[in-house]
Amino acid sequence: MRAHEAGALHGDIGNRRPAWLRPPVDVNSLVPQLWPRTVTRAADGALAVGGLGVRDIAAEFGTPVYVLDADDLRSRCRDFRAAFPDADIYYAGKAFLCRAVVRIIAEEGLYLDICTGGELATALSAGMPPERMGFHGNNKSVAELTRALDAGVGRIILDSFTEIDRLTALARERDVRPRVLIRVTVGVEAHTHEFIATAHEDQKFGFSLAGGAAAAAAFKVIDEGVLDLRGLHSHIGSQIFDANGFEVSARRVLALQAQIRDARGVELPELDLGGGFGIAYTTQDDPATPDELAKRLRKIVDGECAAERLAVPHLSIEPGRAIVGPAVFTLYEVGTVKDVDGIRSYVSVDGGMSDNIRTALYDASYSATLASRASTAQPLLARVVGKHCESGDVVVKDEFLPADVQPGDLVAVPGTGAYCRSMASNYNHVPRPPVVAVCDGRARLIVRRETEEDLLALDVG
Repeated sequence: MRAHEAGALHGDIGNRRPAWLRPPVDVNSLVPQLWPRTVTRAADGALAVGGLGVRDIAAEFGTPVYVLDADDLRSRCRDFRAAFPDADIYYAGKAFLCRAVVRIIAEEGLYLDICTGGELATALSAGMPPERMGFHGNNKSVAELTRALDAGVGRIILDSFTEIDRLTALARERDVRPRVLIRVTVGVEAHTHEFIATAHEDQKFGFSLAGGAAAAAAFKVIDEGVLDLRGLHSHIGSQIFDANGFEVSARRVLALQAQIRDARGVELPELDLGGGFGIAYTTQDDPATPDELAKRLRKIVDGECAAERLAVPHLSIEPGRAIVGPAVFTLYEVGTVKDVDGIRSYVSVDGGMSDNIRTALYDASYSATLASRASTAQPLLARVVGKHCESGDVVVKDEFLPADVQPGDLVAVPGTGAYCRSMASNYNHVPRPPVVAVCDGRARLIVRRETEEDLLALDVG
């Protein structure tokens, strides 16, 4: 890989600088797959999104700020709908959820995957039809299940025998027959971070396939006859690039479908293969397009159904990151620049791990660019860090920025739409940033910035 192709780099470089990391580097270039589709550089080198300059966004809304390209978000919804015309696309709300996003995904014909009562409340308040929702979660409370039943949520994904009993009792009380899926732990070791791999045996989600719990759960639901078992669900993890895991998962889940048919004479009509499709955070990432995913998954399902003599079930998938992740970048202002003994420079910005915990939590890699101007200065190997009292408060581990980067400059980090605002915190009592949606040269606040008054309002001592 040539130096000018490098975004955020994996690992800690320290004093080692391979030849491909040495200048010259075009620090003003933008790698298209890392940015929302309407992002451009103006003649003066400043970034613009949806026809609106980032300096104008910063002046009106302050920094840090999450900037959502509304057209990009819609186009990614449409890409998945076009690639999977006969499937249900459930947007995974845990990636990022607010009422404006709920309305967009509803308008674009998507369904919604929720996993808590708070997400359900947000979706209902935005007008999402409850029958277009699926409710996940490994520990849904009685209150959450009750609200889901009363609201008419379209399907509930069962995650434990306790939940089967809990939901069965509530359904009997209400004389309703909710649609359910069984979440199956298929024993696939996805090639991703340990904390976001969700299909291996030793973790909290779902019913084990290898241990027989998944089959027992399906038999229990069918035999009791209170819940309407529609199908099986599998999710192997997040930020997945290798489709081989989906192939193994589909084979094992469809084998269980056949086992259920043979044992109970019931052929389940639905199959959910989950989400977790990867996106490009750096130029080292090469995610599949929705079309490529659709062709591969359809081939897998059709082939396995033929082998098991099953009718092809109605398919659903649950992309979240792949839809909202690339549609957002975070805009920061530089506060200080510190050179550390010729190893690298530390560029400190006015946010950090409170608005993007993923670098610290998952060792995630990101890219960054000088956003407020162009520069002819030599490239500088830099680490973009936050303002928090924590040495692990790193936003971008290694990136080339111009050597004249200085306080007051704006720096933009792409690919922050998924799990950044959703996992944001008030660490060090820092208010969480706003989310601004940009379209056709106009910006609209969709999630306001928290204030110190918000923080103090919760402190009743």
